[in-house]
Formats: sequence, structure tokens, C-alpha cells
Amino acid sequence: MPPEQNAAPEDPAARDAAQAQPEQPGTPANPEQPSAESGEPATEAPAEPAAVQAEPAATPAEPASAAIPGDTPTEPSAAASEPPALSAEAPAVAPAEAVPAEPLLAAPLLPGALLAESAATPSDAEPPPPVPPRSFVTRWDLVATAVITVTLLVAALLVWTFSDARATVSQTSNPPLPLLDAPTSLPPTLAEVWRAPSTATQNAVTTAQVVVTADNGAVVGRDPLSGQERWRYQRDLPLCTVAPAFGQILAVFQRGDTCSEVTALDPATGKRGAQRNGDAEVGTRLLVDGVHLTTTGKKYLEGWRSDLVKTQEYGQVRAMVQPGKQLRTGCTYGSVAVTPNRVGVIERCPDDPGDRLTVFKPNPKDFDKPEASMSVVLSGSGARVIALGPDRVAAALPDPARLAIYDGNGAPVSEVPLNLPASDLQGDPDGGVAPTTVALSARCSDGTATPLTFAANTTCPSGEPASTVPTVVYWWTGSRTIALASATMTPLWTMENTLGPGTLFAGRLMVPTPAGLSVADPNSGALLGRLPLNREGYRGLVTLASAGPVLVEQRGGTLVALR
Repeated sequence: MPPEQNAAPEDPAARDAAQAQPEQPGTPANPEQPSAESGEPATEAPAEPAAVQAEPAATPAEPASAAIPGDTPTEPSAAASEPPALSAEAPAVAPAEAVPAEPLLAAPLLPGALLAESAATPSDAEPPPPVPPRSFVTRWDLVATAVITVTLLVAALLVWTFSDARATVSQTSNPPLPLLDAPTSLPPTLAEVWRAPSTATQNAVTTAQVVVTADNGAVVGRDPLSGQERWRYQRDLPLCTVAPAFGQILAVFQRGDTCSEVTALDPATGKRGAQRNGDAEVGTRLLVDGVHLTTTGKKYLEGWRSDLVKTQEYGQVRAMVQPGKQLRTGCTYGSVAVTPNRVGVIERCPDDPGDRLTVFKPNPKDFDKPEASMSVVLSGSGARVIALGPDRVAAALPDPARLAIYDGNGAPVSEVPLNLPASDLQGDPDGGVAPTTVALSARCSDGTATPLTFAANTTCPSGEPASTVPTVVYWWTGSRTIALASATMTPLWTMENTLGPGTLFAGRLMVPTPAGLSVADPNSGALLGRLPLNREGYRGLVTLASAGPVLVEQRGGTLVALR
């Protein structure tokens, strides 16, 4: 308890007189004069709380001890100049220089001491008004915050406005599209059930659960039975091409002067999968050998794995890191064909007297350093590579029309004359790819073989997965369909007056003709029947594919479903 509580009430007049009395010259103030009763040095007490200065004393104040009975000043002047003695438990307080009319507080008071002091002061003394807390936020701080906030909002709006995310529509199917069973028997007739534009597909794109159309920047998954849209992936970029690969649908978009943006889509839902940026040329096609994918082009070919990781750079690389790694420079490419782990290309190089046929790996040790297994200069120009087998490659040459066959080391095997009109082999094929379809033979460990199929994943009767190998290649020359044996590349049979290479459907080979569809045995080519169709005067290339019981035709930029 503060010492003021031990003092008797002092006379205000005496206190004022004591404060007004001038200090005697030569007599210093002695605030540490000992008390007669306590023997402890006395400290000068403040007169009023309102006159307390803000500076704290040199020594912190300790809690006041209990009052000592009988400890009262003997005269008013002593009460004003010398405060009552502290308790014996209180430590001595450092002296403070007395200032007339403004007594100093020797030490800050604790809350209990303040209450006691207020009780000892006259009733007319008012406490100092509370000091409002100082605000560290100015008007300019608020203005700066507002400017920064508006700037960030505008920047975010601009980023969103011009971002790829805003320009992309991704609508998925829920539930996923179901798998459709392939037909076991051929229907007696086929009729159109629906059609849709598909200008960005060169071949009909289907799986066992969906038919895909691509037009005006949109890739659309449709119900095969009704044509109803079930999922959509759309961007504000031109579509280069769309193709099935690795159990997915690959969509390639053009940005700038290349078809560089690739997205994999789930055929059942349309959900996005792997994505990559490449350097494929405008007009590219996607060729899949079951393990790797190759993009076509006039000056540059690129290879990818199933996860879209680049495995091959062949030709004129746009951003070359180390020069001198390509096999040849200054070449252009006429046509490309693939088979598992092999890529064949027709090259036209400035130092060669004729076209060059080269076969290289789609996955060399270094992706930017091609590895060729064979490369020979042909005896002529205007050649196109048709197909590759396990140890054979076939190229067609004009004037006269013939099929040149080479082994895996580039040695010539045979040259087979072809009865073709001259127009069939003029120029390079569209997209640098000869129109072909490949039928697979699935073999089981017990030696049995399944019928020809296009399915890379086939199950044996025992339940084990079958090993599939290319068996027959169906090649459309421009006027007729020729079947080639994959092992030897020799022609097996020819069907004249056709519009495309054909496809397998219900165990039969369906070949488009001007009158409709010819049904043939896939091995011998024997004609089994005809199904009439009205294509409304269309006479161009027709590619076929199937999705369950639905047969799909690609007629130029239109997809037509038949059932």
C-alpha cells in the first residue's frame, strides 16, 4: 500500500505554502533524509495524480507494505516535502530532483497504489482523460491498398480472359459410355441411322464404346447407336487431326505454324489425360504401331510413347540443341508407314539420284539421334511406302507401276508388276500416308489361332491373352483394294472398283464400292455378298470402322453411322 495511506490528511493551505516557499540558496534538497521513526530514507511523494510526469523513475516501484501505526508527520511542511517513511519491507527508492509546482513520481505505481492515491487526494481532483490509441493506418495507406487490390483484380481478369482455361470446354460423360458387343453375324441390310460433320478426321475414329467426330475445334464423343453427344472437348484453336491410340483418343490442335498441342481423352468419359507440346507439321497424321506413335510431315517426323513422352526427332528439328545428329539434312518426305518398332519413310535428298527408302527405330537410345536399320536409294522417283512387315518393307513406284519389296537389311527381294491406272500413283498420298488397314492374327500358346481382327488385345479360349501379329494389309491404290501378306509383302488378291481399303465387321471384310458395300472373305477375298447404299453421289475415299453393332463411314468431312 502506498505511503500516502499512512499520512494524516494534510491542510491544503499548508501544502500550497510549502510549495511556494523558495529553496534556500546553498542548501541542497535532501530527499533522502532519514525518518525519525523508521530509520529508512524518505522519498518525495507527488502532490497530485494529475501532475505526474510520464517518465518512469530509475527504479521500479514495489508494492507498498502495510501501514505503520503512529507514523504521522509533525508539521504540514514536513508532510509536503518529506513523505512518510516506507515499511521496513519496501526497498529504498532512488532519489528524484524536486521541481517546484511539478513533483516527480519516483516510480510507476501499480493499480492498487493508484486506487489508494486517488482515495487520498482531494475530491475536486479530476483524473487525466484517457489517451486514445494511435492509429497507424493513414488515408494514403487505404488509397494504396485500394489501388493494389484493383490492379490485382484487373490482372486476374486479363489472365482469365486470355487464358487457355477460359477458351477450353471440357464436358465429360457420367456415367461412362458402356462397351458394346461386336456383332457375330452380318445383318441382311444396312441403313443410315445418323450423321455428323467431322472435318478434322481423315479416318473414322471409333472404339468399342464411342464414335468420335472432330469439327470446328471440338472433339465430340457420341453414342454409337443414336449419335447423341455424350462428351465434348473444345478449344478456340484449329484442330489438326484426331486419332485413336493406346486405348485413348488423341486430339492435336494447331498453335502458330505447328500442330503442337496434344491432349489424350478417355473414350468412355472424355476426361483429359496426358498432354504434351510437340512440333508436328500442319497437315500431320498420327500413325500408331501399338507401342509408339509417329507424326507425319514433309520435313520433320516425331515419335511419342503411350504417355506422350517424345522418343524420336527425325529430320529438320526446329530447336536443334546439338547439330550433326541427324542422318541427312535438306531432305523432304513423301510418305510414311509403321509397324511395331519400325518406321518406314520415302526421302528425297539433294545428293541422291532417286527416292530413298529408309527404315528406322521409333525409340532410339537418344531421341535426337535417329537409328536406321536400312536405307537404300530406289531405281526411280515418285515412290510411296505402302507397308512394313516383321522383316519386309514394300514401296510402290510408277512408270511402270510396280511393288518393290526389300528385306530388313535393305536388300531387294522382288519387284511385282501392278495393274494400275497411272493416276493411282501420281504424286504423294494425302497426308503422306497410303490408305491401308491391317488385320491381326491372334495366336494362343496351344498353337490355335483366332479369326482375323483389328483388336490388339485379344483373349484366347483358355482366358490367356493372345499374341497378335499383323497378318494381312489391305491397301487402297486409288481405284482398287489389294491384300498383301504381312510376312512377305506379296500381293494375295485384288478387288477392283473400290472406294477404300475396307474393315473387318462380323468376321467379314467390308469394302466400300460406288454401289454400297462388298462383303468378302478376309483371307481369300472371295465375294460373299453386297449391301447397297446411297451415298448421294459421293465418289471419294471412304474409310470404315465399327463400334459394336454400328458400322461407320468417313466420307470426306462427314461421318455416317450405318446399322
